[in-house]
Amino acid sequence: MKFSENWLREWVNPPISTKQLVQQLTMAGLEVDSVEPVAASFNKVVVGEVISVEPHPDAKKLRLCQVNVGEDDPLNIICGAPNVHVGMRAPTALIGARLGDMKIKKTKLRGVPSYGMLCSAQELGLAESSEGLMPLPAPIGEDIRHYLQLDDVSIEIDLTPNRGDCLSIEGIAREVGVLTRCDMTVPKVSPVAATITDTFPVSILHPQACPHYVGRIIKNINAKAPTPLWMRERLRRSGIRSISAVVDVTNYVLLELGQPMHAFDLTKLSGGIQVRMAQAGESIILLDEQQVRLDEQTLVIADNKVPIAIGGVMGGLATGVTETTQDIFLESAFFAPNQVSGCARRYGRHTDSSHRFERGVSPQLQCHAMERATALLLEIVGGQVGPIIEHTDTSALPSPPTIELRSSRIKRLLGQSLDTAEVSDILTRLGMAITPLELKWQVRPPSFRFDIAIESDLIEELARVHGYNNLPSHAPQSHLIMQPQAGVTLEQIQTVLVQRDYQEAITYSFVDPKLQAKLNPEIESISLANPISNDMAEMRTTLWIGLLQVLLYNQKRQQHRVRLFETGLRFKAQNLHQEKMIAGIVTGTRWPTQWGQTEQGIDFFDVKADIEALLSSAGQNQDYRFVASTHAALHPGQTAAIYRGNEWIGILGAVHPSLVQTLELTPPVYLFELRLAPLCETQVPKFKEISKYPSIRRDIAVVIDEETNAAQLLDCIKQSATKTLIDCQLFDVYQGKGVEPGKKSLAICLIFQAFSRNLTDSEVDTVIGQVVNTLEQKLGAKLRT
Repeated sequence: MKFSENWLREWVNPPISTKQLVQQLTMAGLEVDSVEPVAASFNKVVVGEVISVEPHPDAKKLRLCQVNVGEDDPLNIICGAPNVHVGMRAPTALIGARLGDMKIKKTKLRGVPSYGMLCSAQELGLAESSEGLMPLPAPIGEDIRHYLQLDDVSIEIDLTPNRGDCLSIEGIAREVGVLTRCDMTVPKVSPVAATITDTFPVSILHPQACPHYVGRIIKNINAKAPTPLWMRERLRRSGIRSISAVVDVTNYVLLELGQPMHAFDLTKLSGGIQVRMAQAGESIILLDEQQVRLDEQTLVIADNKVPIAIGGVMGGLATGVTETTQDIFLESAFFAPNQVSGCARRYGRHTDSSHRFERGVSPQLQCHAMERATALLLEIVGGQVGPIIEHTDTSALPSPPTIELRSSRIKRLLGQSLDTAEVSDILTRLGMAITPLELKWQVRPPSFRFDIAIESDLIEELARVHGYNNLPSHAPQSHLIMQPQAGVTLEQIQTVLVQRDYQEAITYSFVDPKLQAKLNPEIESISLANPISNDMAEMRTTLWIGLLQVLLYNQKRQQHRVRLFETGLRFKAQNLHQEKMIAGIVTGTRWPTQWGQTEQGIDFFDVKADIEALLSSAGQNQDYRFVASTHAALHPGQTAAIYRGNEWIGILGAVHPSLVQTLELTPPVYLFELRLAPLCETQVPKFKEISKYPSIRRDIAVVIDEETNAAQLLDCIKQSATKTLIDCQLFDVYQGKGVEPGKKSLAICLIFQAFSRNLTDSEVDTVIGQVVNTLEQKLGAKLRT
């Protein structure tokens, strides 16, 4: 909401500076975004009247003007503006004037002296562009800054969605009056008596969406009449461009009172007004000249033939007011916030009207706004006024709740008690109806406060007006008991990957159905009823979709080494299930480019090591196992599922070559995805005794079938050995000369240690013999000699 400070001070004028006003508004929850002067810096610019215009003797586009600025003699000024004419009054910069960085001096143009400059609105900083001089109906010699009240600022407020009542000068003035304890000077709006009896049929077919509708006919207007300068200036200082007198009046009332209005060309309406839901197949060309196809959930204003406006959003082009319009039908209505909010978003038409209606406009404001707009229109464009046409469904109008406010609750939430008189005063000045009772109040909010519904809302209002800075500050007190760590936090898991050179990515939960079908065809997805776009029409069943798109974006920008992870939810249609996951994507070299070693491409086991580091963060790495698996999006020979016991935890692997080609990725690309819940589970660390006796290491090499994996071999060794075997590690894999085809040689390091004594070589030899026999019987392994 942007407005002029001078305009606000006509409503309420507290004895405080602009800086203090801005600070009070911000501290009351109406955050001020900017404070800007309404015009550029200039001086010595007065109103001058052109009394003669002659051609320049040596330049076709220049004119010699005699300008009366209220001094003894007129000034000779050379002007090139196309609209200069005798009798015109325009801003005139005198000798010595400054327009920003430019100083006006006596000059000669093609040999003719010029003693000043006739100015356009652009040169005065009152418009972004202009096509000629700025006409001014002002007294000759009047200082422009004084006449236009340019020692003013435009204040822009960033309102939260619950404060729709402050989207008007009246609403902000009400707040300032409450905060500063100043009375408001409300402009008097008297009912305009009808001078003609003409009416127009209006029927409300959907009162739940529009329970209050007000209209009025105004005939024989002069649509070409110019908008008064004072109104154009107030609109400009509020960030609204002047269009035409009729439209400017509706915009002015919107800014002043917060009631959106619309004017239709009466001669273009057929039969009557119907407020109804759109029918299948209907469409409308809006004022922005864009045609939209209407759905059956859209509230429209229609005549007896076609829709002429989307209710609360935008009017139609066909019935808009033009320069040839003589009769208008003026509309002022209350539309339900939930109806307008969904409608504006569906059609992508966020307007000043929808911005107010979706936050809530007082259902008691429509007639008042109609009278105000009518009076302004008669003053500017003239015409004959018909009686007000009003339709109301009281059962569908929102009714403010009656809320019980307890003094004990005030003290509990604010940390201090407030005087009974202060509470009553604040609530009354906020426009609320109160009934004082013993240690509590019965409060009924005004119709324009849609955000007041419960007791806490009232206490928030008391805190705002009383002043947050005036509330006591107490340190919180609590009896804390140390508890053992219940699990690994998400931050700890993320830190593990960050320490391994990953960066976190955040992508949308809405994804492209086509890409999702390629990545996860076996899982049924959830389709959105109202998607943002076609490529965001489903909820993701895997986090890989967003990561692949981020990788593709980076590779197209010559970023070849990418290591990303993401945490978030995946969604399944079955039972509307959602689950927290962590996923990653890796491509490029193992290390960043450096002088100490040659570049090495990333491989499957590098990514597996990263996942093992994740699993180790919970201290249960030994409980997990990697099993060869398949997945539609992954390479069939480089895919492993991760299990904890029989519980599926996640999967990793290289992206399938066909998918790499389809997405135009630079291979190799590795993906992983794991469930977060198991990763966050942990056990309280337990002390384990450290032996003081030396350990014994023995290495063995066995030949086994190529299909047998190392995990099976290590598990078999652990099961067959005694407790003295404290560790075993694979340190070499060999295939080639000396090993039969279809076989492989695995070299294992075995560490033995006892806790109560020294082990002997014979004891270790016995255990190794048991291990070798077991491997031969269960896996067909043979000791390599």
